[in-house]
Amino acid sequence: MIPMRTSTIFRNRWWALLWAAGILWFAYDVAGTSPQAEDGTNAVATDATGAPVTADDEQRLAQAINSI
Repeated sequence: MIPMRTSTIFRNRWWALLWAAGILWFAYDVAGTSPQAEDGTNAVATDATGAPVTADDEQRLAQAINSI
């Protein structure tokens, strides 16, 4: 993933800053923004079947996570 050894990157502060900027750029590119619907509003979250996620679904998921 890194084209050079990490000891070389952190030996020089400018290389370290360039490396950190690349990591931030990669994170921003991957995360991006939330998807938008065609009419410009925020898209509605859907489950694996394509049905919209309801508040009841969110509560059941939260209970399942808390029970672990």
